[in-house]
Amino acid sequence: MPRPRSQVTGDLDLTRSAVPTSRRGSPFFTSFASLLVMTPKPRTTVAKSPVRKAVIPAAGLGTRFLPATKTIPKEMLPIVDKPTLLLVVEEVARAGFEDVVLIQGRGKTAIEDFFDVSYELEEKLEREGKTDWLSSLKNIRNSINVISIRQKRALGLGHAIWTARPVIGDEPFAVLLGDEIMINKENETPVIGQLAERFASTGLSSVAMMKVPDSETHKYGIVAGDSLPPDASGSGSGIEVLRVRDVVEKPAPGTAPSNWALPGRYVFDAEILRELADAKPGKNGEIQLTDAMQTIAKQRGMLASSFVGRRYDAGDKLGYLQANIELALEREDLRTDLTRYLKTLAGRL
Repeated sequence: MPRPRSQVTGDLDLTRSAVPTSRRGSPFFTSFASLLVMTPKPRTTVAKSPVRKAVIPAAGLGTRFLPATKTIPKEMLPIVDKPTLLLVVEEVARAGFEDVVLIQGRGKTAIEDFFDVSYELEEKLEREGKTDWLSSLKNIRNSINVISIRQKRALGLGHAIWTARPVIGDEPFAVLLGDEIMINKENETPVIGQLAERFASTGLSSVAMMKVPDSETHKYGIVAGDSLPPDASGSGSGIEVLRVRDVVEKPAPGTAPSNWALPGRYVFDAEILRELADAKPGKNGEIQLTDAMQTIAKQRGMLASSFVGRRYDAGDKLGYLQANIELALEREDLRTDLTRYLKTLAGRL
């Protein structure tokens, strides 16, 4: 079978499994090559999402966390004792999605190893009754299919998402950045689920947005548009919704069209894959997702909304530390001792 070539200078080899040969028989972890014959697994009771598939780009080099990320994928850096990426995948599973597609690059095999079954370790822990830490991963295995695709060249976020097209097809899909953590209360819909519901009610691609100060707009993709009333957008009270007019990738200081930043949660109609297929390199010579979003916003319409939930940028050193401290304070086994330590530390500052 000849290898298909992309229209954006990357390529995806569909004739080889995205995981090592020894793992291709795994009932949980599948590559695109084996997806067509995959047997569905029993699922836990979670309300199904109106959008079935999610893409998590995890192919970046993680240069902000060097030297740690020279050998460890930044998405595997722990938040207390869970890899950052596991928190993102848990959000997808809680929202009721069926498939999650991990877009990876070279040197990221630790991600595949983590989500795969480790028979020897798990059998030993089961035998010794030390299974608490495995419960989250087992819940993921029982609720969602994890699929791995290799991005062979780092050509930008837009290109990474485009490589998921063999799995996505013509379906709407979600995108979650692998170093952006969204935390919701047990009785709240996960952030990506909120966007999926808005897409289902409006038929328009829907993305999350958050307010940032003028001094930080150059760090983010920025959206601007016309405000919609709640009854016209399917939003609840306290949620702001824009019909997007402009999308700009990391504008120069003082040039941003608004203070509404993109924090890494999106639900798109499949039309965006066709836009990415024809995309030309944009800022920094990369295929920019924001360029395709701008086209979709003008031609088909797009919504951007604030959201219910807490957000941490685990790709930033300060954000990473904040996530570790705040999520540790929510744990019964750590809260008391950590609170005592922080109060002592604060007295010395």
